[in-house]
Amino acid sequence: MQLLAVGLNHTTAPVSLREKVAFPADQIGQAVASARSWFGQAAMHGYADEAAILSTCNRTELYAASKVIGGVDAAIDMTAHFLADYHKLPYSELRPYLYTLPHDHAVRHAFRVASGLDSMVLGEPQILGQMKDAVRQADAAGGLGTYLHQMFQRTFAVAKEVRSTTEIGAHSVSMAAAAVRLSQRIFDTISGQHVLFIGAGEMIELCATHFAAQNPRSLTIANRTLERGEALAHRFNGHALRLAELPDQLHKYDIVVSCTASSLPIIGLGMVERAIKARRHKPIFMVDLAVPRDIETEVGRLNDVFLYTVDDLGAVVQTGVENRQAAVAQAEAIIETRLQSFMHWIDTRAVVPLIQDLQESGEHMRLIELERARKLLAKGENIEVVLEALSKGLTAKFLHGPQQALHHAQGNERAQLAALLPQLFRTKR
Repeated sequence: MQLLAVGLNHTTAPVSLREKVAFPADQIGQAVASARSWFGQAAMHGYADEAAILSTCNRTELYAASKVIGGVDAAIDMTAHFLADYHKLPYSELRPYLYTLPHDHAVRHAFRVASGLDSMVLGEPQILGQMKDAVRQADAAGGLGTYLHQMFQRTFAVAKEVRSTTEIGAHSVSMAAAAVRLSQRIFDTISGQHVLFIGAGEMIELCATHFAAQNPRSLTIANRTLERGEALAHRFNGHALRLAELPDQLHKYDIVVSCTASSLPIIGLGMVERAIKARRHKPIFMVDLAVPRDIETEVGRLNDVFLYTVDDLGAVVQTGVENRQAAVAQAEAIIETRLQSFMHWIDTRAVVPLIQDLQESGEHMRLIELERARKLLAKGENIEVVLEALSKGLTAKFLHGPQQALHHAQGNERAQLAALLPQLFRTKR
């Protein structure tokens, strides 16, 4: 069984491509089933018994456990083709941005992702919850088997150990904090500004917490479901409105932070142009944390708009990296130790069929000799004679295979067998 991880992230692909490869949260289960079906139809290259998909604003990754027939390169290539085919992208356009990780590299990558070592915000905790959600969805879709289930359980254990024994997240600068920092470059103080948040998920909640601490003049939550928006707004003594009201209300806000799960932009160029005109060209600061993006890219070309994407905020969160290097070294050491343990488990699993075959073969020999002994006893043969014959018969059958292999082997093969057999049978030389 070969473990694979194929994907792209904020370090290998721009947000313009990541949004094309992102899987909507409500389609993950369907995509997992499609991945398994895709591999099953191409069994001549490899068959994926197991699959899981992780899709966030910073990454899209497909993990698989595959019975490789055409080799690991063929299995990896098929996984890449699945991502391109599913999202209707030219393979040649997508392939240069993908990382393809076989076996222990895939496991190490999963460990590092869950521990926050591969995140745009080093040590950020959200990715662990996102990975757990992805695993639950894969499991519900029938995508998890023995190998991926064990890999992810160990992944979560490693992440917990890293976070509890190192200070990997102690100096983390979140995307929300970075958004506040950038807005302060545009406006001298946030306390005089009207802030609008679009969406009501975990990231918006985090951003609202950071902005609320700056005491803005007003704080509003716009959400498709008004009740959910009201519940979040109530926590910050803010207001709520429906997304449908945005075209008429956008001009009232100085700072706009958006992060929804919409597959299409929510704020278009025309809407922002009308808002800027109504504001008499007073600047507006906009942060789009969604992938796919919530705000059309053309909006960033307007003179009075300062638009930042999730990638733009990445440069801000890199500050203070030197303070975390010692924690990173500790985390990497933990990961390597746990990786070796897991790969040993994988190697052990690989010989299980062989052990089963040996046990079945031994049982077959035993039953043959036992039946022969029973027939001799039924004929009235002396029990000591029967036991002697039984022991010799079992020994002869047990040793026949190794003796024949040693007899027919030549050169290096015979030397290797001669060195190995004493270890297998614990004989003295």
